[in-house]
Amino acid sequence: MRSDPAPEYAFPVTFMCRQLGVSTSGFYEWRTRPESAAARRRKELTAQIIDVFELSDATYGYRRIRAQLERNGVEASLELVRFLMRQAGLVPCQPKAKRRNLTDGIDSDLPDLVGRDFTAEAPGIKFVGDVTYLWTDQGWSYLATVLDCCTKEVVGYALGEHFRTELLVEAMEMARRDRRFAPGAIFHSDRGSNYLSGAFAAYCRRHDIARSVGRTGVCWDNAMAESFFGVLKNELVSRVSYATRAELKRDIMAWIELWYNRRRLHSANGYRPPIEVREAFELSGS
Repeated sequence: MRSDPAPEYAFPVTFMCRQLGVSTSGFYEWRTRPESAAARRRKELTAQIIDVFELSDATYGYRRIRAQLERNGVEASLELVRFLMRQAGLVPCQPKAKRRNLTDGIDSDLPDLVGRDFTAEAPGIKFVGDVTYLWTDQGWSYLATVLDCCTKEVVGYALGEHFRTELLVEAMEMARRDRRFAPGAIFHSDRGSNYLSGAFAAYCRRHDIARSVGRTGVCWDNAMAESFFGVLKNELVSRVSYATRAELKRDIMAWIELWYNRRRLHSANGYRPPIEVREAFELSGS
């Protein structure tokens, strides 16, 4: 059987071995030594890490990759995953998106019923929402969202060319049509003018939804909604240039429905996707 040709070196082997203080026979013995079990394990684990990283569209860091490996039945320490990612040159995308203020700081007598506690004992009882802007070559598009604080699922969203109350109601209606709101459910937002409008107030009264707002200009009071937009922009929108609003809408819908809600591991859910958490509550009858 024909053997592979010997590799070419920049310097003679005898010279390099003499400089390193090792024997040439020892060098050749090392070259032909079978790969160790540990080396094979790391090579296999690196391949699995690369698969998970590519599945996430280069968005997962080492914590989420390790969580996904565990879900796949593969055990690995955080530091090992981190080391192998660095060795393989895998760096998750983290572009910084600019932010434009969409609120006008209107004051109202509405209370803050959430107090930065973005958790809930069950789905359907506490929600957060916000609106962000997204650029296309055809101009700005505005995305309104409704997220369940228990499951972190995006239960309602609407994308339009305007930032009017109808956009917020459309996102709320999507969640309501799917029977996501329990009677007396809390919906928390910032103090944007449309969230404080008479039309939005009438909508919430009509459907027994308690309104809650944070303080003027304090983004941490609606941090869960802000965090979702940060993820959306980092992992999708900031990485793509959209020619049309239709292209943007297509990608947003696919990202929310097929990736974020169904497959993306959420750290606040113990690294489980939002729909998996909701289905667990439904199976338990909670």
